[in-house]
Amino acid sequence: MERTPILDAGPENLARAARLLRAGRLVALPTETVYGLAGDATNRGAVRAIYRVKKRPFDNPLIVHVADIDAARELAALDDRAERLIEALWPGPLTLVLRRAPSCPAVAEVSAGLATVAVRMPDHGIALAVLAAVGRPVAAPSANPAAAVSPTTARHVADQLGGIAAILDGGPCRIGVESTVVGLHGRRAALLRPGGVPRAAIERLIGPLAAAPGGAEGPQRSPGRLGRHYAPSRPLRLDAAEVAADEALLAFGANAPAGAAMCRNLSAAGDLDEAARNLFAMLRELDRPDVAAIAVMPIPEAGLGAAINDRLRRAATAGG
Repeated sequence: MERTPILDAGPENLARAARLLRAGRLVALPTETVYGLAGDATNRGAVRAIYRVKKRPFDNPLIVHVADIDAARELAALDDRAERLIEALWPGPLTLVLRRAPSCPAVAEVSAGLATVAVRMPDHGIALAVLAAVGRPVAAPSANPAAAVSPTTARHVADQLGGIAAILDGGPCRIGVESTVVGLHGRRAALLRPGGVPRAAIERLIGPLAAAPGGAEGPQRSPGRLGRHYAPSRPLRLDAAEVAADEALLAFGANAPAGAAMCRNLSAAGDLDEAARNLFAMLRELDRPDVAAIAVMPIPEAGLGAAINDRLRRAATAGG
């Protein structure tokens, strides 16, 4: 695989990234959640290239990133719930699945042929600067092969993906898990994917959220709902209270069991924000051919723990 150039995020390279995107090329961008594989959402060739490079199923919609609320309004019909969430939580790790606007400029492939579009405004200066310079909505799923562990550094992207023009290096991602996805295309708002904004923060603004409808089969109404996703090559064993000598251990808190072939602690202090930042990088470090499996200690469901556990459960799911 040919190495993609990693560029510092100085003004010249921000402008270069914007030019590449406007020309239909793909660029990996840092966000506060994970690195995204960006392409012009109004360009059918660029959007198809995202699916092809990621080997992502074409029935799994992409998140469209915008630089401001006016751009979101061009893409989607914003109801009162959306306006409240946007005012309080954008820019930030919150994606809203909404009905496409009649004149939505994003190509149909972004939405996997559905009448909805997933939209967010990232809380990251580099991403926002590039989006503003492009002047178009940009599709940007995580910059990794489909179902693999998401990237939280530029090097993670370079190690896993080829076929893209450049990677902008913004350092390690601040949050470390993907955005929360809320569906507002039905009468009742639904939590489609836990992520960087805790459920409670959303429910304080718009009331109780329903569970995600349906399963992982068929057209995906939300990114990140595939049954197996975020997965290392080694099998994961969850809620481990002890560890075998041939296992690696992904620990949490101060009382990690001894005896693992290799150990990484998401947060010795039991801090869920720290654990989220470390999750994908530590899964990568433990994903070694000389260990039989990765044992994972229990993680509380509170706050970002819900997103961490969602990713771990999907990573541990057997099958394709």
